[in-house]
Amino acid sequence: MKRILTIQDVSGVGKCSLTVALPIISAAQVEACVLPTAVLSTHTRFKHFTFADLTDEIEPTVEVWQKEGITFDAIYTGYLGSYRQMGLVENLIDAFHTKDNFIFIDPVLGDGGTLYARFDQSFADRMALFCSKGDVITPNLTEAAFMLHLPYQESGYDESYVHDMLRRLTALGSSVAVLKGIDYGDGKLGVVGYDSRSDDFFSYFHEKFPGRYHGTGDIFASAVVAAMARDRSIPEAFQIAADFTVDSIRKTRENPDACDYGVEFERALPDFVAKFK
Repeated sequence: MKRILTIQDVSGVGKCSLTVALPIISAAQVEACVLPTAVLSTHTRFKHFTFADLTDEIEPTVEVWQKEGITFDAIYTGYLGSYRQMGLVENLIDAFHTKDNFIFIDPVLGDGGTLYARFDQSFADRMALFCSKGDVITPNLTEAAFMLHLPYQESGYDESYVHDMLRRLTALGSSVAVLKGIDYGDGKLGVVGYDSRSDDFFSYFHEKFPGRYHGTGDIFASAVVAAMARDRSIPEAFQIAADFTVDSIRKTRENPDACDYGVEFERALPDFVAKFK
């Protein structure tokens, strides 16, 4: 069985980060290993929450894994909340990256043209450097714009604009870059990717829903990594993940009793699992 290490925070209540990565990766019949960077009582969409920083536990944990000879088929990073965490995870990647595994970086920085509250441009610059460690990086347009020092363009862009941004992203050091949330104004939403090794672009578009849905980025990224670990091609893995994420949103919208702190991805898992039989 393949083994994925996912590095991000965990919330006791709220569907995001490790609380979605664990079940989704496991559902694809891949072993899910975790390195929690923080523990929260609830995710930050709630008005009140506790936060316990686990940065000091990263280095001792890595040392134990090295002593035990543990290996991973993929390393997947999500939200990293400090410069120190990025530095420690870079050391981890250096220790465990081989020619036979891959590094998947979801550079969580912001959305809607704005960085998250605790981040600034210097942090985005540090994340751009961190992305050089990745084989595949998956920013949204906000994150890409800040990492590349480009103006954020919410709408009105075309394919050439997206392709140029993707080339710039791979110039940071990763082999493959994929932009999420691409909207050409035709009523669809999708992903566009670029593989610098073959100089090929790929894309996949689907139904666009109104509003924003918390945690869908983590659902999407976890599904991509799981599919890649199950030997799906990169374009196919992104298509599987997009279909799963859209199905999760659709099923949530159908339920009048659905909570507003996370989509009901659990109801979409049977079709996702069927992709790997």
